[in-house]
Amino acid sequence: MKINFDFKTTNIEMTEAIREYLYKRLEKLEKFTGDDAGSYGQVEIGTTTSGQHSGEIFRAEINLTVDGQNFRTESKKKDLYSAIDEAQDEMIRALKSYRGKRRTLFRKGGYQIKKLLKFRGKKL
Repeated sequence: MKINFDFKTTNIEMTEAIREYLYKRLEKLEKFTGDDAGSYGQVEIGTTTSGQHSGEIFRAEINLTVDGQNFRTESKKKDLYSAIDEAQDEMIRALKSYRGKRRTLFRKGGYQIKKLLKFRGKKL
């Protein structure tokens, strides 16, 4: 399953090296999205311009929609690549948590159905 991503830059230029790095990092998210055809994402990278005294601070934000659920992560670092890495790691944690919760609910539902079928098979 391929996720469609839209890229946006703020106060920096999107170079081919940055684009390749983003694709490399974001393809790791695809194994956590399942087979949902409606998965899409938005990525914004840039520099912050206010409230800083120690040079440029880079920002990476990832918004992802999977199964109708919205996930958002944001990271601010002094290096653009480390900001992208941290945002990607946070998104993986959020997707793993969601997948675990979804699986648990599915198993609870299956247990309830099994319990209902066992009860119907007993003689009174």
